[in-house]
Amino acid sequence: MPDRGGGPTGPRIRVGRPSRRVRTLLMTLGVLAALVMLFVMFAGFWTDWLWYRSLHYSTVFSTTLKTKIGLFAVFGALMAVAVGLNIWLAHRLRPPLSAMSLEQQSLDRYRMGIAPFKKWVLLAVTALVGLVAGASAAGQWRIWLLWVNGVPFGQKDPQFHKDVAFYAFDLPWYRFLLSFGFAATVLSLIAAAVVHYLYGGLRITSPGARATGAATGHLSVLLGVFVALKAVAYWLDRYALAVKSSDFKATDNWTGLRYVDAQAYLPAKTILFCIAVICALLFFATLWRRTWQLPVIGFGLMVLSAVLIGGLYPAIVQKFQVQPNEQAKEAPYIQKNIEATRKAYGIDDSKVADYSGKTDDKGGAKGAKLRQVADSTASYRLIDPSVVSPTFQQLEQKRKYYQFPSTLDVDRYKGPDGKDQDTVVGVRELNLDGIPKRNWINDHFTYTHGYGVVAAKGTNPDPQADQEGAPAFTEAGLPTQGSMESYRQQIYYGEKTDQYSIVGGPQKELDYEDDGEKTTSYQGKSGVSLSNPVNRAAYAVAFGEPQILYSGAIGEGSRILYNRTPKERVEKVAPWLTIDGDAYPAVVDGRIKWIVDAYTTTNGYPYASRTTLGDSTADSLSDGDRSVVAQQNKVNYIRNSVKATVDAYDGSVDLYEWDTKDPVLKTWEKAFPGTVKPKSEISAKLMEHLRYPQDLFKVQRELLTRYHVTDAKQFYSGSDAWQVPDDPTQREEGNAVPPYYLSMKMPGQQNQTFSLTTTFTPNGRPNLGAFMAIDADANSKDYGTIRLLKVTRDVPGPQQVQSKLNGNAEVAEFVRNLRGTDSDIEYGNLLTVPLNGGFLYIEPVYARGGSANYPLLKKVGVSYNGKEPVFKDSLGEALNVVFGESSGDGEEKPPSDDDGGREKPPASSNPSLQDALKDAQDAWDAGQKALQEEPQDWDAYGRAQDDLKDALDRAAKAEDKAGKNKADDGKQNEPKSQSADNKGG
Repeated sequence: MPDRGGGPTGPRIRVGRPSRRVRTLLMTLGVLAALVMLFVMFAGFWTDWLWYRSLHYSTVFSTTLKTKIGLFAVFGALMAVAVGLNIWLAHRLRPPLSAMSLEQQSLDRYRMGIAPFKKWVLLAVTALVGLVAGASAAGQWRIWLLWVNGVPFGQKDPQFHKDVAFYAFDLPWYRFLLSFGFAATVLSLIAAAVVHYLYGGLRITSPGARATGAATGHLSVLLGVFVALKAVAYWLDRYALAVKSSDFKATDNWTGLRYVDAQAYLPAKTILFCIAVICALLFFATLWRRTWQLPVIGFGLMVLSAVLIGGLYPAIVQKFQVQPNEQAKEAPYIQKNIEATRKAYGIDDSKVADYSGKTDDKGGAKGAKLRQVADSTASYRLIDPSVVSPTFQQLEQKRKYYQFPSTLDVDRYKGPDGKDQDTVVGVRELNLDGIPKRNWINDHFTYTHGYGVVAAKGTNPDPQADQEGAPAFTEAGLPTQGSMESYRQQIYYGEKTDQYSIVGGPQKELDYEDDGEKTTSYQGKSGVSLSNPVNRAAYAVAFGEPQILYSGAIGEGSRILYNRTPKERVEKVAPWLTIDGDAYPAVVDGRIKWIVDAYTTTNGYPYASRTTLGDSTADSLSDGDRSVVAQQNKVNYIRNSVKATVDAYDGSVDLYEWDTKDPVLKTWEKAFPGTVKPKSEISAKLMEHLRYPQDLFKVQRELLTRYHVTDAKQFYSGSDAWQVPDDPTQREEGNAVPPYYLSMKMPGQQNQTFSLTTTFTPNGRPNLGAFMAIDADANSKDYGTIRLLKVTRDVPGPQQVQSKLNGNAEVAEFVRNLRGTDSDIEYGNLLTVPLNGGFLYIEPVYARGGSANYPLLKKVGVSYNGKEPVFKDSLGEALNVVFGESSGDGEEKPPSDDDGGREKPPASSNPSLQDALKDAQDAWDAGQKALQEEPQDWDAYGRAQDDLKDALDRAAKAEDKAGKNKADDGKQNEPKSQSADNKGG
């Protein structure tokens, strides 16, 4: 066929072919480049395989890989065949060339250019769309495995009466298939239209028919397939309403049907399904009618119906039926949401009780008896794990190349009396920044591991027992010694160990024994052998470190350790789990074991409101090391189904089944058989250290701020909504108070139980609204039981108690004296404990700076029954004052004989001091009010801080003056006192 497009004429320039040598060189370079790329890809695959095999979890790698390859191949081939077949069919249905219009003349040059390469173009287009579709499908390996291995929940949704597994496992897969079908149809339609246009089957500007009969039939069938898929989408949308998120004033992240969904959207989707089916049949009918008139009319009616039935009609129902009486209309659906949400998050069995929050004068223990009750109610943990890390670092670091985590952990170990005691523990991990000389050998061969667990009593009854106020260590030293059983102290795997190390070869490692430093060689079976040159080359490429390939420090027996943090190891061997943000160490059977809590989640539980894990698990202690590792950030079902351990020496990972009834776990166990061990294999020693996980607790407490209400009308009104208060010990606003582990007994319990506790305040108010505790001891028969105390009286909340403590005259004097020694105050965790109908607040106070630039426990603040807090040197002294001189029942302790029968003047007898303290309190309240404004009034807050500083300065001066006057009075009265004594003698 001649080139009708014309073109420039003139002499042609002949370009000489490159010489054979150049062609050979270019070919060689191309082959080498291809080999390098292939080896880089092989290195990533091979090192992953070796790592999984070293941990004996190769089935996880192979199952995941086979699933991804299978999905890639199947869906990539389907997409390629669908698009390629339609391109081929469009080409076959092209019309014979006739008199060329101007439009066809302009297209002729493109046809001529493509003609010699038609097969290659077809292969390139189909290969491209196949690769993209295959890669997208491979990323859906989780929903495929859930669908093919799904286990029934045994629970049905209240609207369609389908098992929850349909929404959690089946519906996501069906929606993926539908989206794939849409993509294949649209790409096929576009490709077929382009080919028809290029070869004259479709015309845009030419006179006469715009499309040939063959093109009309072909494209109509594709449009019919698209509309048929839309009909399927309408049908699935009916079920998707049960897991649909929407904005609703009753709660954030509402999930499930509301009145307008059930009464308008649901019938609308059914009607639209029927219309779409009819419209699809009309498109298919064009194979015989060869006209688009009826299908176009049908498609227009479908679009119009979607606007009117699917959009306008629900809006009318919402406006004229729901809004005038929304509470009554929505009440049945709110009730379904409440029940589903409480069940999905495991809070449906919460034990809720009213609690006055203040001891009545007429009942309860008083005075000395109440003091005894206080001693038995809880083991008050004064050592705050979020404060004393620098103290551990200063006193027990021992070497600059060791470190402790910024927040330590709380566990239970046996005390001298054989009873469990709350213990603050930290692991001495490696810190490469502290190595005296940084180089490749030191970083990766010599300094390879941390050493030992350091522990201190959490319940130190007397800060002055150690004159410096340091923790009372029960396990310390290098190597560590103390009350713990003998254990292997080398820590090759830890939270701070994020670099690779090469061990076990000719290069020795730094280690310790009782008489000091020594060298050692790793004896464990962990890691991957580097004796094989292929392995060395693969790791040199994977880590971008060529020295691994040729270094003489690597030889027979050398093994490379990597992926060394506990959370990372668990997440890789069980990629279907969500990992708790806080892995904690425990000495178990002579080894240091990292204990990692893991969750199974889904966002497909019908009617259960969704929560964002990253937001609901954040608090004032959250950081990069303590953030949840989530497969899905938005979920509406969660279970702590797996307890995992990571050995700190050999890195071995063990997964133990914990929630034996969880259908999501059972589904994953079918997909990865043999990876999770039965619960019965958990040893008794390990069970002693298992606890209720913090992240699950934080998710549940966030939900309970709203879902403690079980009545739909009250829930809708929001009158009893709570909030998690900000951490009162932190200067920054907006950081939620963290939950605290504490051995205590709730009202009605006979014995102390290791618990996880938190407080709530009413929404928008600072007073205490509720107290929550959950039994965190894995050996307890009530493990996981949530107990909520709803406060029925006006009781000061954590922020108010902290504010009162900040304004205390003794605190002001303490702060002033500290600053005089270039030190500052640091508050520990504000513990809240229900006691005899009231609440006991206890807060350790640390001093930091001066000669010891690390926190030391110096004082304890205690408040009970809303009274002014006391500020003493020890907890015992503070409790004596609270329950002795002021018994907490409204009765003041009578004056003792030592007072000579004279009544002591009240602390407020100094008017200047009283006025200054009142001004300080007013300034503090003004600052807090400014922060609660929307938006926050920072100018007012700054003025309030200036007023607060001025008031505290005046209080300090008034107290100095009062003390001086008192001393002068003592001197004046001394002779008179002596005379009285002589007379009495």
